[in-house]
Amino acid sequence: MSKSENNVASYAIIGFGKIGRALAGAFARNEIRVSVATTRDPASFAPDAAAIGPDIIPTTLAEAVKADVIFLAVRFESHPDVAKQLPNWRGKTIVDVTNAYGIPPEKLGGQPSSRFVAQAFTGGKLVKGFNHLAAAILGQDPAVHGGRRVVFLAGDDDGAAAEIGALAENLGFSPIQLGGLSEGGLLVHARGNTWGQLIFKDLIKFD
Repeated sequence: MSKSENNVASYAIIGFGKIGRALAGAFARNEIRVSVATTRDPASFAPDAAAIGPDIIPTTLAEAVKADVIFLAVRFESHPDVAKQLPNWRGKTIVDVTNAYGIPPEKLGGQPSSRFVAQAFTGGKLVKGFNHLAAAILGQDPAVHGGRRVVFLAGDDDGAAAEIGALAENLGFSPIQLGGLSEGGLLVHARGNTWGQLIFKDLIKFD
């Protein structure tokens, strides 16, 4: 199912470790269909996907990258391998959930990590988000204490950032837009051995 066919966006999570499963749980709680993929045969993690819910669809990496919105939930070092799956990512939104902690800033050319990642996904629109919550927190129902758990988003394309903000709302979170990757995005980017100021902040927004 693709957006071009019925005007409804399709979603995929690439990476099915702790963060990938936590994200899948958020989709499952809200009965939103999402594909999940790794470099492994889908049959090898199909039981784990089924345990999360019927809307979690194990698939191949080649199939997952056909989605309109793709959550990058792999190790930072693995993002180039995902980017190689398509020659051009035009028309797709990539949600960068990676953290470049421990990566020397000089290896990123002095750039924020997500701007570095964005360069690998030629033609795509990248939004930094969902990376500031530890998997154990991200995997919980975001409706807590009469409020909603916050997710911070940053991106250079306002339309893509708004799209992921709307999705975050549908998943039960309260999105806060921080601006572009080189401004607000620095608040949620690890830099060398230093975490961004807003990483691992368990914030609740009360309506």
